[in-house]
Amino acid sequence: MTLPGKLMKLIRQGENLTVEFKKSTTDITKDVYDTVCSFSNRDGGHIFFGVKDDGMILGVNRDCVNQMKKNFVTTINNESKMYPPLYLTLEQYEIDGRIILYVYVPVGKTVYRNAGRIYDRNNDSDIDITDNADMVFQLYARKQSTYFVNKVYPAIPISRLRHDLMDRARRMTRVNTEHHPWVDMTDEEMLRSCGLILEDPQTNKEGITLAAILLFGTDSTIMSVLPQHKTDAIFRVFNVDRYDDRDVIITNLIESFDRLMEFGIKHLNDVFVMEGVQRVSARDKILREIISNLLMHRDFSSGYVPKFLIEKDIITTENANLAHGHGNLNLKTFKPFAKNPPIAKVFREIGFADELGSGMRNSYKYTKMYSGGEPIFTEGDVFTTVIPLSEAVTATVGPTTQDTTQDTTQDTAQDSEGKRSVLVEYCAEPRSKQEMMSFLGLANVNHFRKTYLVPLLEAGRIVMTIPDKPTSRNQKYQKK
Repeated sequence: MTLPGKLMKLIRQGENLTVEFKKSTTDITKDVYDTVCSFSNRDGGHIFFGVKDDGMILGVNRDCVNQMKKNFVTTINNESKMYPPLYLTLEQYEIDGRIILYVYVPVGKTVYRNAGRIYDRNNDSDIDITDNADMVFQLYARKQSTYFVNKVYPAIPISRLRHDLMDRARRMTRVNTEHHPWVDMTDEEMLRSCGLILEDPQTNKEGITLAAILLFGTDSTIMSVLPQHKTDAIFRVFNVDRYDDRDVIITNLIESFDRLMEFGIKHLNDVFVMEGVQRVSARDKILREIISNLLMHRDFSSGYVPKFLIEKDIITTENANLAHGHGNLNLKTFKPFAKNPPIAKVFREIGFADELGSGMRNSYKYTKMYSGGEPIFTEGDVFTTVIPLSEAVTATVGPTTQDTTQDTTQDTAQDSEGKRSVLVEYCAEPRSKQEMMSFLGLANVNHFRKTYLVPLLEAGRIVMTIPDKPTSRNQKYQKK
């Protein structure tokens, strides 16, 4: 059978996330099953036998074709080799008198192992992730029908959530709906209506979910269940080797939205833009879309620190992501996926976001108005958004000096106190000054001592440990 044009097109495009060439001309090499496993665990893919890595077609030895087919089927049906077993067969094609064997590996519904090892696909390579607990966890999360943010915490009572934040959420719903149902609900009723109180399937006990804690929890409660939670906001225009301003945000998602909006407004000019006969703030529209996306669609199971970065000619956001594909997204063909529905629902109700998929459309619309360019959305294990900026946008805004010895992440007493509380929890184990500063994203030791270390020591909230050889270098501090 002649090789179909669509398969020839795949060969011409070369190896990538879903295409793999195997030089195998006389037998099936062991690494073939690594690829079968990785394709099953990722997005599926096409394997061509008798093709070199550079796409040159060598062809499979005719005398070996039948045995290769038999060996392939036998191996992938063997539970001790491929688990769960797969039921695939090699197809035979010809081109210019050369034989090519081909198989399409579909996406698996569960996690697959080859000889007891777990493989995942990264670009054009098969990666053994068996001993990487974080990557294995993310793989299982991709395969599960539930969501990580639906994890239930029966031991944490509703009283550990912030009533003032839930009350604020009720008020915010009135902007779009005057008689919103939340207005007359108790805290518990409101949480239930959003799917933020569920039953733990393992213990059959009811409790608030991780999504509820991320939205309405105190900083210390959030840190206790998700210590890696933070968002890094960076302004880097003058001092390109480091940064001009930075805010490491380690609070709930609602106030994180506020902080990120304030950071963007602080450093970006609101250039004059007309929409019809009405002036609009294209800057604020863009910030709303990319910030809400950064917060509500991230993969919270990952330790990857999300970033909001403003540079001279671009804004970039990055967040860990449970990918449904790889590569740049096309506005015309893009199909949105709900990644954290409970969080997205609350964001929509309080006006931080609109319906699923609208963020991408709005970002295109207002970026063209704001800078004349087009945003780039890249799907992958890290989801990246790039917004091009014109020179006028950052020309005279932000710090006018390159002196980065001043940390400006704590502009208010409330912010400082919130981070002091989180720092106390971080010091449940002894921590050095450098570790504490790194945790808060600070660089100025004097600022750290004055704003954090000294107040906590004087209040007796942390104590200085006594090392065997007490020196300033190995001195540590611990929660009292």
